[in-house]
Amino acid sequence: MSFQVFGLPVSRGVAIGRAVMVASSRVDVAHYFIEASQVDSEIERLRTARDAVAQELTTLQRELPADAPGELSALLDVHLMLLHDDSLTGATKNWIQERHYNGEWALSAQLEVLARQFDEMEDDYLRERKADLEQVVERLLRAMARGPLSGSAPAPGVSPRDFGGEDPLVLVANDIAPADMLQFKRSIFTGFITDVGGKTSHTAIVARSMDIPAVVGAREASHIIRQDDWVVIDGDCGAVIVNPSPIVLEEYRFRQRQSGLERDRLARLRHTPAVTMDGERVELQANIELPVDAIGALEAGAVGVGLFRSEFLFMNRGSELPGEDEQYEAYRAAIEAMRGLPVTIRTVDIGADKQLDRMSVNELRHEHALNPALGLRAIRWSLSEPGMFRQQLRAILRAAAVGPVRILVPMVAHLSEVRMFLEALERARQQLADAGRPCGPVEVGAMIEVPAAALALPLLLKHFDFVSIGTNDLIQYTLAIDRADEAVSHLYDPWHPAVLGLIAQTIAHARAAGKGVSVCGEMAGDPEFTDLLLAMGLRNFSMHPSQISSIKQRVLRADTRRLAPLLPTILSSEDPASVCRRAQASLQAVGIHQ
Repeated sequence: MSFQVFGLPVSRGVAIGRAVMVASSRVDVAHYFIEASQVDSEIERLRTARDAVAQELTTLQRELPADAPGELSALLDVHLMLLHDDSLTGATKNWIQERHYNGEWALSAQLEVLARQFDEMEDDYLRERKADLEQVVERLLRAMARGPLSGSAPAPGVSPRDFGGEDPLVLVANDIAPADMLQFKRSIFTGFITDVGGKTSHTAIVARSMDIPAVVGAREASHIIRQDDWVVIDGDCGAVIVNPSPIVLEEYRFRQRQSGLERDRLARLRHTPAVTMDGERVELQANIELPVDAIGALEAGAVGVGLFRSEFLFMNRGSELPGEDEQYEAYRAAIEAMRGLPVTIRTVDIGADKQLDRMSVNELRHEHALNPALGLRAIRWSLSEPGMFRQQLRAILRAAAVGPVRILVPMVAHLSEVRMFLEALERARQQLADAGRPCGPVEVGAMIEVPAAALALPLLLKHFDFVSIGTNDLIQYTLAIDRADEAVSHLYDPWHPAVLGLIAQTIAHARAAGKGVSVCGEMAGDPEFTDLLLAMGLRNFSMHPSQISSIKQRVLRADTRRLAPLLPTILSSEDPASVCRRAQASLQAVGIHQ
């Protein structure tokens, strides 16, 4: 039966594929693909866990006191029966063999299938056995976690793949954690659907960076879409069509082909210099998360890395964080891949929606904070972990001997933090000198993502060589909304006059002081804002490599001499978006845009 679900469109385009269900609300487990060579050992983990749980249940049953109610023994019999039922462990083994899911994901996927079958049973007694099934699965997951063959995510550099056959796949989830998104980033999923999230949730950002369609905030999507349903994602309007008719399917396949042709046309611009019609040179740099991403950045025509999110080196690591040498090798690999172009490394930005498996001594306070976005995150967390922070700074300084490097400090708000950072940087440099290890010069910059930093920018600029505007958090903090909370996500508004005013003011102050300024948030990769940012005087954009060609096209068609005079009217308007669009249409009509 065909039906539709609606959510927020966060990444344009059309995706068609079979549904892969992950991140069930019932069971929270890690999701990653295993290599073919790991299949047998993963099945052995499952078998070992099953035997251990069977032993637990048998022991419990044998040691029941004589006066225990008979129902308890009968309940344990039910659990043992479910445990050995081929529809649970046998089918879970198939997920591992056919799709190469890790054991925990395979168990949760099969739980989803069986739980829906229980929900549809007419008999009340049988329907209530779903709770027993969930308890058995939870026991299995605990046994797998403590087992001698306990699994772990693939090592960095292993690309997760799917072995589900020829059909394209789309990911359907209640939500997707950043750590899981890191694993899925290099898989072959053609689209994402989540029940929760907003336009700047982590899932949305990664989907846009991968240039694949996505719909978030689709409410009950993960509960009503079934494993292997055919799904169409319309990333332009936020519609999800489940089991579409042949006519609808063909219409969307035609749209897919048209989108592919447009991407191919834009790709031809990748080696064209980004220069406006009036001769203004614009630098289009790349945001990357892992060293291997630098290769794609160079291929996309980036003239540097404007944001290396170093925290992704720290995620999916269990209790072991990367040491100085491992970080150095990662930074060196990215720098060498960019062949002499500058690389901007942001110090670790942990907190809010990006958590580590192993947190610091402040773990409990941080974990239970009412709003982690306002808690111990970014530079605050780094300064609270001086040993870790010095390791990272030493690794960056060593890598700077290989090629041009800039250090970017996230969430700067206080001058005291700036001084502590600069002192830590100088100590790290001195430690390297004392050890006789080579290091190179670095420029230091501040991320402007807190309104206080934007308003106090003249003071901050005395201590920094450049600034980079993180528009995602700047919007969140300026408007006092949690961008990951779907209840208020509709209030996230990059066109808000206060937001545009802070961005324009930051660019103007930096240019007046002769300091470099860039935008590395989502606005940099959104063609709707390109003309406006150029009018503000921005000449350095940093975005995901997949977005560079479309932004370059806008730059090539822009004339900053005609855009700049329109800025005061846009900034003073109650509806800047409408005024800006009318201005763009007017310029296009007179031939300024081609």
